[in-house]
Amino acid sequence: MFEIIKAGGWVMVPILLCSVVAVAIIGERLWALQRKKVCPQHLVPQVWQWVKNNQLEGAHIAALMKDSPLGRVLAAGLINRHHDRAVMKESIEDVGRHVVLDLERYLTTLGTIAAVSPLLGLLGTVTGIIRSFNVISGAQGMGSPALLAGGISEALITTAAGMMVAIPSLISYRYFRGRVDELVVYMEQEALKLVEMLHGDRSRERDVGLSGREADPLAPGRKRV
Repeated sequence: MFEIIKAGGWVMVPILLCSVVAVAIIGERLWALQRKKVCPQHLVPQVWQWVKNNQLEGAHIAALMKDSPLGRVLAAGLINRHHDRAVMKESIEDVGRHVVLDLERYLTTLGTIAAVSPLLGLLGTVTGIIRSFNVISGAQGMGSPALLAGGISEALITTAAGMMVAIPSLISYRYFRGRVDELVVYMEQEALKLVEMLHGDRSRERDVGLSGREADPLAPGRKRV
């Protein structure tokens, strides 16, 4: 492996650095974007029980804020539960923007690696071809196949290395972007459920049962946010 890297020339150094960073980001995001860590299903039913039994306290809200990204969003609404619907929604949206930024952490870097790695491989290809032409045009001419093969090897190795880093990085970037979008939609639904509990029809037990699933939003008489 070291001989292959050495044959690729100096361009292999930034390509290897990109690969290390990409692997670190992919591992960290796989861990951080687990659904059970971002959007625990028990939160909204638990909040409903606190509200229904008049047991909601500051300690509960503080625990929600530390629990998960969804907990932070719900806590923002609960802090402003005594204000009208517009103020509550505004506070949820404000915290939600920060939560989305946290969910998208490092994804820009991963996308940059996916875009830059093929260019680094192409740079290595160009430098390898230049080296080969220097051998051909130099004093050795075509009589030094070893030097000529070295330039061609450098060109091919860097191209392959750049693509090997770029392809999984791009796939992971697309996957994580979709994952974040999915989680954001779910958090929006849960936040709307909270607003309905506190400012809509108070008999919401059928909507936020232990399963945490909301009733049909188009049901007759249902208020919309």
